[in-house]
This record gives sequence, structure tokens and C-alpha cells, in this order.
Amino acid sequence: MKHISLIKAIWLCYRDKKMSDSKKTRIRAERLNRLVAYAEQNSPYYREHYQKIGESFYLSDLPPTNKVDLMAHFDDWITDKDITLNEVETFMTDLDNIGRKIKGKYLVFTTSGSTGNPLVALCDRSTNNVMTGINIMRSFARRADLIAFLKSGGKTMGVFATGGFYLGNSSVRARLLSMPWKKRQFGVTSALYPIAQIVEDLNAFKPTMLGGYPTILELLIDEQKSGRLKIAPVIIMTGGEYLSDQLREDLKDAFGCTVQTTYSCTEGGTIACECEEKHFHINDDWIIVEPVDHQNQPVPDGVQSDKILITNLYNYTQPFIRYEITDRVVMHHEPCPCNNPSPWLTLEGRTDDILTFSENGKTIKISPLAIYATLKEIHGILRFQLIAHGENQLELRIIPGLGYAPQRLFKAAQKNLTDFLASHGVTTAEITFSDLAPTQHPKSGKFKHIINKVE
Repeated sequence: MKHISLIKAIWLCYRDKKMSDSKKTRIRAERLNRLVAYAEQNSPYYREHYQKIGESFYLSDLPPTNKVDLMAHFDDWITDKDITLNEVETFMTDLDNIGRKIKGKYLVFTTSGSTGNPLVALCDRSTNNVMTGINIMRSFARRADLIAFLKSGGKTMGVFATGGFYLGNSSVRARLLSMPWKKRQFGVTSALYPIAQIVEDLNAFKPTMLGGYPTILELLIDEQKSGRLKIAPVIIMTGGEYLSDQLREDLKDAFGCTVQTTYSCTEGGTIACECEEKHFHINDDWIIVEPVDHQNQPVPDGVQSDKILITNLYNYTQPFIRYEITDRVVMHHEPCPCNNPSPWLTLEGRTDDILTFSENGKTIKISPLAIYATLKEIHGILRFQLIAHGENQLELRIIPGLGYAPQRLFKAAQKNLTDFLASHGVTTAEITFSDLAPTQHPKSGKFKHIINKVE
């Protein structure tokens, strides 16, 4: 496996635009074959998984993988035998390690995703460089927005969940640790803060690019319109959640700038970048996306899938090959007016709910990401679901880990959540324990951690 520098990654992303379809197909096949061969040789998990796969194979011949199975075989899955899951988990107990590299080699990210099952991801130098190269070369749908961003100083601030090894928060801190002289160019404020604190941080930093989860940025619309928030970004970049057309327009109206989004995940990086037509063009030189049904059979173009299988062609340390993600998409191969020849996706809308509370006649809104991050810190909870029923009544459903008492976990969660809500001015919320298990939506199969039944 050859190391890919950032300059090389940028060049490869640029070169792809100039290639014929046949050459792109050949290079993608070569990358897949190299990845599979490397995984078979260096990962005991994949060696076992591919016992019946010969040297000549089609992508569909490779059996799919999923988050639960890979995490259960973590030490056999990763190709670096110098690191174990126990070492990674110990590393993550010290929050000062956020943005630092374990053993000087790997950034550590965690995610839970829509199924609620946690994943630990390791990001080596080549993986990080390719992800960065894709974002540098393809994030801006319009060249005019890129030029405006650079001319206005190129200052970026993200509103992300902090206090954990989340992709956005960890990536920004990694940059600040490696390039401390850049602290005036990019920063992060916590989605866990009360809105007033987020506003104060943004006003002090004055970003020309504002980033964050849509449900966080939605709470800033009234702040900007009221004049309490006084920033003038030239572009807003959202990610991590579905961005509805209505919210896009509301953000554009409030901030007077272009609003974009991307389709990404920790396991695959930026899967697709948005064009001017608001189509998500797959970065198909580096990632393969297969829309499939519940039985992992391909679905045709124009038909919504039950999930997708992704193959990350540049992560050799932790191979994700035909890896299941429970997002429902529609694949398109018809030409796009933007002239990007890559296939594109339309996505199913899905977000957790913003919670609303009433305190002394005042309505207080809190982002689901902040609630999620607060409860996720309770060690021993495998999955949770918080349901708001009105009159500040909250119902907490828990699946405990092996050997953990549900009531004890609830008491810890209740305290953390009560303290968090109080910091946002919510002091009358009543949190009750439910004997029911967290459930997925009966029709879509999607899982929401935070459900607001009031609205």
C-alpha cells in the first residue's frame, strides 16, 4: 500500500475530471482489486469472509459487511496488528485525545448512525488526505462561492457536537493541534452550548463560512433575523443530517448567502457532493455506492432502495467493502445539466426532532444533536430513545449493555439530561423511565434517537 500525500490526492481528484468513462472504470476496478487483495492478505476477518472468492470476481460476488459484525471482530478486521479495540477504547477515555493520533498514526472517530449501533473508525494519513482532497476539489458547487469565500478571508467556524470523538469536532481539533497558527482561520463552537453562547462565539469569530448540522443551524435563523447574531457568511455548508428544501430557503433568506450540503458518513467520508442542480454526485473514483433492497439485491435506477452498500476504495487500514448503510436513496445515471458525468443520488429526508420546552411562557428549542451527545456519554447504554410528550414530559427508553442495570443507567442519564436542560433554562422537565425498548419506524425501518410528539 503506497502512501497518498495531500498533493497527490488533490491531483488524482483533479485528473479524474479529465478522464474518459472507460479509463475511470478501469482505474476504479484496479483500486477495488488492490483493496480486496490487501484485505485478504492482512485482515483475518476478510480472509475468512472471502474464502470462496477467487482471483477473478465481480463486486457482487463479495459478501456484504455491516457495522455490528465488523465491530464484533474489530481486532481481526483492521489490517494493522499493532493496535486493538481495547487500546482504542482506553485512548478515548481521555477527551484531551480528541483530534490527536493514537500511536502517532490514526485519528479516532466514533459514530452511531441511524441504526444506533456504535462504530469506531481509524483514519490513517492517506485516508485523511484523500478525504481532504475530495473536499478541497469538490465541496463548492459554484466557483463564484469559492472565490467569494477566499476573498472574504476564508474564515470557517462549525457548530458541532463536542465532548466526543465525532467526525466534525475531531477533524477541526486535529487541524488546530497540527497547525495552531490557523486558529484565526477556522474554529468550532459547541452544539451543546445554549444558543446565546453559540451566538456569542459566532459574533466574536465572524466566520465567512458557517458549517454545522441543519437542526443546529435552524435554531440560529431567529437569532440572525433579530439582530442578536451579527455575522455575514458568504456560504453555509451543512452536513450530517438531511437538509430540507424549506430549511435551505429559510437559511438563505436569513443569512443572504448560498446554502449547500453534502452526503457523507464516517465510514466513507464524503460520499457525494452537491452540484448547482442540488444533485448529489457520487465521488465514484474513490467510493462505490450500490442501492439495494432488504436482501442486498440491486434496485434499478429511479427506484428507492431499502439501504446502500458502500465500498471505500482508499481506506486500507480499516477496509469497508460492500458495507451496509441504512440510508434510502434513488440512483440516477441520466445526464445532469451541471455536466458532471458522475452518477447522482436523491436522498430520503431523515433527521431527529428538535425538542421544544415551555418555561414561564417562553418557548425554548434544543437541537437533537445536543441531546444525543449528552446521553451518549453514559457508559453502558447500547441504545436509547428520548420521546417528548408535551408539558415538558420526557420518556427515556434504554437498551443496557451486558451486566448494566437499566435503572442505574437511567438515573445517570436522568441526572446528565436534567443538568444539561437546566443549562439551557429548562428547569421543569420531568424525565421518566420506560420499560419499552427503543423502536424503529414501523414503515421506513429508520431509527430516531430523539422524537418530538408535541409537534
